[in-house]
Amino acid sequence: MDEDRSSRALARIQQALARIEVAARRPVPSTGNTDLDQLSARHDRLRGAVQQSLEQLDQLIEGTQG
Repeated sequence: MDEDRSSRALARIQQALARIEVAARRPVPSTGNTDLDQLSARHDRLRGAVQQSLEQLDQLIEGTQG
């Protein structure tokens, strides 16, 4: 029974890998894609916010140690 479950799990993993490989071969959308541009801009804003929060956290930690 255990071997059967393992075989099914391995088959699902192989199917998922095949789907990933197909997706990886797809061409990258052009930069004129408005949705992609908006997502990229949001990502940049979030990255900046996280960076700023980490810097503040570092300052707080340094303040408690100093």
